[in-house]
Amino acid sequence: MLPLTLKPGQDKPGRIWADAERLGSGYEWMLRSKITGGFVDAAIGFIEKAGKDRKPFYVNLWPDDVHSPFWPPVDKWGNGEKRTLYHGVLRAMDEQLGVLFDYIRNSRKLRSNTLILVCSDNGPEKGAGSAGPFRGFKTMLYEGGIRSPLVVWGPGLIEAGKAGAVNRTSVMAAIDLVPSLLALAAVEPPDDVAFDGQNLAEVLTGKTEASRAGSLFFSRPPDRRSFYGVKNLPDLAVRNGRWKLLCSYDGSSPQLYDLDADRGETKNVARGYPQAVRRLSAEVVSWHESMPPDSG
Repeated sequence: MLPLTLKPGQDKPGRIWADAERLGSGYEWMLRSKITGGFVDAAIGFIEKAGKDRKPFYVNLWPDDVHSPFWPPVDKWGNGEKRTLYHGVLRAMDEQLGVLFDYIRNSRKLRSNTLILVCSDNGPEKGAGSAGPFRGFKTMLYEGGIRSPLVVWGPGLIEAGKAGAVNRTSVMAAIDLVPSLLALAAVEPPDDVAFDGQNLAEVLTGKTEASRAGSLFFSRPPDRRSFYGVKNLPDLAVRNGRWKLLCSYDGSSPQLYDLDADRGETKNVARGYPQAVRRLSAEVVSWHESMPPDSG
């Protein structure tokens, strides 16, 4: 599904990527503001076929309309400012995803045995969304750039009494979703597969507020050393328990934050905890050196 763009006053849609057809056959041009609805229609057809074939299903639906540039429906264009356009896109996306969610909710069989996860790959773009109390934006390794919400819905799978509950304690990452979902589906992975993530299925279903064990590592996009007017952004980051350390590729310029006491990363306590700085900077530098090289 390739995106067409349309704004108030235009009679003919435009194209963000005019030569996108070179990606191959099987494409369909449609308004970008309606592409999520196209994904939903395909997902429902896929689920219906799985039901007829008496097979379980997994659907990964990635809306693209919430990524800039923002092209909401003409009737949600508002004043045309960036934040207004973004909110217009969100409202349209909610309406389109609602068709899929209602389809599952209104089926007793699906409602009792389906888990829906709504999540994001990063924090908000500056001027569009909000990171609330967290520092930074998308492309940055501060919490505002890497922390994102996760909404889990599944009446037949969520721990009784946990509907509407908010877990602000557990530390987990997108890489933990694969082993967690396999465990929930009682699927045994091949013996020769080693996951970077950990099985946190009981966190997803509200049975516990545990966290992943060990350290979690991050590397900034290599082309974003300076962004949103901020120069010399940290290259690497590591989260381990209460501690969050950011540093340069060689471990220099460390910033250490106690996220239990300072989730907004306002006070660099590196000087007060030299052992933690040495340990975490060595860990994250070693991790980065073990990864395939990039332009960073």
